[in-house]
Amino acid sequence: MTYDYDLIVIGGGAAGLTASGMGATFGAKTLMIERARLGGDCTWTGCVPSKTLLKSAGIAHHLRNAGRFGLSDAPVRVDFARVMTHLRAVRQAVYEEADAPEIYEKMGVEVRTGAARFLDAHTVEIARDGGSDRATGRFFVIAAGASAFVPPIDGLKETPHLTNETLFELDALPGRLAVVGGGPIGTEMAQAFARLGSEVTVIDMLPRLLARDDEELAALLRETLEAEGVRCVLGAGVKRIVREGGEVVITVEREGARREVRADAVLMATGRRANVDGLGLEAAGVAFTRHGVTVNDRCRTNHRHIYAVGDVTGRYQFTHMSEHMARVAVTNALLKIPMKIDTKHVPWVTYTDPELAHVGATEAALAGRGTPFEVFRFPFSKIDRAVTDVETTGWIKVFAKKNGRILGASILGASAGEMIGELALAMRNGVTLRQIADTIHPYPTYGLGVRRAADQWYVRRQSPTLVRILQKLFRYRGPVLEFGPDQIV
Repeated sequence: MTYDYDLIVIGGGAAGLTASGMGATFGAKTLMIERARLGGDCTWTGCVPSKTLLKSAGIAHHLRNAGRFGLSDAPVRVDFARVMTHLRAVRQAVYEEADAPEIYEKMGVEVRTGAARFLDAHTVEIARDGGSDRATGRFFVIAAGASAFVPPIDGLKETPHLTNETLFELDALPGRLAVVGGGPIGTEMAQAFARLGSEVTVIDMLPRLLARDDEELAALLRETLEAEGVRCVLGAGVKRIVREGGEVVITVEREGARREVRADAVLMATGRRANVDGLGLEAAGVAFTRHGVTVNDRCRTNHRHIYAVGDVTGRYQFTHMSEHMARVAVTNALLKIPMKIDTKHVPWVTYTDPELAHVGATEAALAGRGTPFEVFRFPFSKIDRAVTDVETTGWIKVFAKKNGRILGASILGASAGEMIGELALAMRNGVTLRQIADTIHPYPTYGLGVRRAADQWYVRRQSPTLVRILQKLFRYRGPVLEFGPDQIV
């Protein structure tokens, strides 16, 4: 058959933009359909605005605590409306620089605004104000993203509440902000709003923050947040949320006892759910569940010509993984080169201060599987750049085999998100701790901390017996050093 397009991409977020750009680069006649604005969650309601807000909040925090750097602490008056105007300007600039339709149209991608719905396995209807049209495609990439998930809590439906999709439209700073959810979004926004002047309470049903991350490092991060005034109510189930007069009343239950948390606003940071409704997946015969479109490790659905990538699959809800999955899907579809998702080296970062980053297997997972491994640690307090920057809170932890092959790593500290990239690269390419330790790193940098952590592999391999042989052979007279398993050199 002859189709209108070689490739139709449904969704214009990070995954859809990547897939469309690659399609055009490979010479495919490409159509990208987006129901709202290109850029998706990352540009408008996720990564870009949240990191902009964190930066503004961080500046305010450092001014108030300038004494740490030998300056005078300065009182800070936060003009929240101005902060949000700045946030929106940054967001718009990112859109115009990277996401605007004209950029992709110049590449040869046709961009249409509307809601796409499959009519059959090769046809979509594009509904928009004033009508609709249809398009047929040889290949499809579904990149419809995800939306904020709000659990069915008693009273919440009738109570005004915030999600990441509405948070960045605020113009007034809440005096008291309750955050339901202790994951990355919840912890990041808790710190940001606390630094901007809100009284913040984080509520989570689990006994700890950031349950997917290293338990020890997450606990240290919690200490930092609490020192800055964030109150954590953990191990507490939310039973009811209602508005009474001018405040929100949240009823929580912990260890069988109920209590109330009162706030001026509540942010529901309770996860995200794949946008599968309204896509007409049934008409196309595409398999899906309430968690997302079902795909294999080549990002292919149960139809050979239909692929799904990014948040809509429910597999990984990171912008960088959305882009990675898009590359995998388009490479398989258009180039016929077999390529799979790299599931073993997925990094993630929570951009609090200090940052918390991870790649590969966690310490808990390795221990649970009975995998033999060693933990190589190095504190930020011994990284000279961290000392000069007064950023000494944190640890580097690398989990590796006895031969130095890296299985995973967790970092809490300044620039942890940048540092974890070196370990992800090392893992993917089989670079060992010995090779990292032998590689020249610039001084003074945070990245040097990764090398110092790798140096600990050499320390563990130090053989007193070999040293004694060398002493006899060359008549050396120094002491024979012996290091304990937990000693850091």
